Amino acid sequence: MDKQIVLTGIKPTGMPHIGNYLGAIKPALSLSEKYESRFFIADYHSLNSIKDPGELRGYTYEIAACWLACGLDPERVLFYRQSDVPETFELTTMIMAFTSKGLMNRAHAYKAQLDINREKGKPDDHNINMGLYTYPVLMAADILLFDTNYVPVGRDQVQHIEMAADIAEAVNRNYNESLLTIPEAYVSESTQTVIGMDGRKMSKSYGNTIPLFLPEKQLKKLLNKIVTNSQEVDEPKDPDRCNVFALYKLFATKEEQDVLAARYRAGGMGWGHAKAELFEVMNRTIKPMRDRYDELMADKSYIDDALARGAEKARVLAAAKISRLRKAMGVDR
Repeated sequence: MDKQIVLTGIKPTGMPHIGNYLGAIKPALSLSEKYESRFFIADYHSLNSIKDPGELRGYTYEIAACWLACGLDPERVLFYRQSDVPETFELTTMIMAFTSKGLMNRAHAYKAQLDINREKGKPDDHNINMGLYTYPVLMAADILLFDTNYVPVGRDQVQHIEMAADIAEAVNRNYNESLLTIPEAYVSESTQTVIGMDGRKMSKSYGNTIPLFLPEKQLKKLLNKIVTNSQEVDEPKDPDRCNVFALYKLFATKEEQDVLAARYRAGGMGWGHAKAELFEVMNRTIKPMRDRYDELMADKSYIDDALARGAEKARVLAAAKISRLRKAMGVDR
């Protein structure tokens, strides 16, 4: 029996941070052991917010290098750039005819921008382009083109997968044929929330992130800025109520955690020492990946080759799907 298909889209909008690695990159890569996995760089999606061509090209290389450095093997999984598969955009046009405006009106990103506009006394359509408004349709095409069974997402993204399923069902119902696979959201209950520099969830919107591949000196300097309380060196400290220890646990062994927790409770350890311990265990994990990332960014030929080979494979699958849909819809030649 064929493995079921899991698909992950990665939007190039800048260097991923530690929270992205632990909450999305690492879990998605682990799924490739169980499922037939497809990873794509969603560069067209980024056009909604990134209008500078050099910036978008740079981000695309960064995100590709990041995933490759973290362990993505283009020989084992399908790895491609969205813009290299034009069938995606043909399918977008096809399924637009089966997508109600009411469905788009309910999209979270669109509604969020409406709320912002209304709070500021702006017209409802202020700063809303059709790329933002129809974002869920392009995302549905990304998913449906490759017969995806599961899409790993956070809870805030489940709506997009449900919309893709609604659109696929509308197409299948109209033609009385299972032309499109009905996708499901894959939400892992074990995915942990990674706290940021200030104790809140790590997020670019909060400005509290730790970029994944900072050079060692910059990483150490940044970790020293983690928010802590004003306890003195000699005071016992509670590891379970400490931002530094919360991050430490994500990288340290159980034995290392126990040793550092005991030092916390015994007193005599300052926050500088705790942050130094965090740097050691975090850098231990990140250094091999950072080294590989730096190699890939220094000579981008491997990235170019991996994406070109991935695009070739992806287009074979995509062309077969589009051919079948054209025939079913009556637009075949």
